Amino acid sequence: MRPSVRKSVFAGIAGLSLAGTVAGCAPSATESTPAAPAGNASETSPAAPSAGASSLATSGSTYKDGTYSADGNYVSPNGTETVGVELTLAGGTVTAVDITQHPSNPNTRKFQGEFAGGIADQVVGKSIDELNVSKVAGSSLTSGGFNQAVEQIKSEAQ
Repeated sequence: MRPSVRKSVFAGIAGLSLAGTVAGCAPSATESTPAAPAGNASETSPAAPSAGASSLATSGSTYKDGTYSADGNYVSPNGTETVGVELTLAGGTVTAVDITQHPSNPNTRKFQGEFAGGIADQVVGKSIDELNVSKVAGSSLTSGGFNQAVEQIKSEAQ
């Protein structure tokens, strides 16, 4: 094979590899949260809602004030990972968020830590119905687990 043809082939392969990598890290347009693998259902911890309920004018949904917790799963290059989410709601608005990290390796620990450090800026003060994060502080995969946990919390808070 001539050197110029060999360089073109290698450049083409490198370009396809890069495109595949970028596409694998991008959020899906058709699926907002990854499905939990069969037999690995996430657990929801008991909620401690207060007696009052709040109504959201924009969505018609009603959520009870209180603090709710759920775990969400997502798939990383190292396998299925879990992230714990605790949201405090008042009037259907997130007033506080806490992330419990469940890393299975140092790389996951890094990304979940970055996610935990930046998530409050993106969700506190917003309606729970508006939450759908895609990338927080450089961590794009952890957001899938976060969004899955938020859906569980929404169901429990109604």
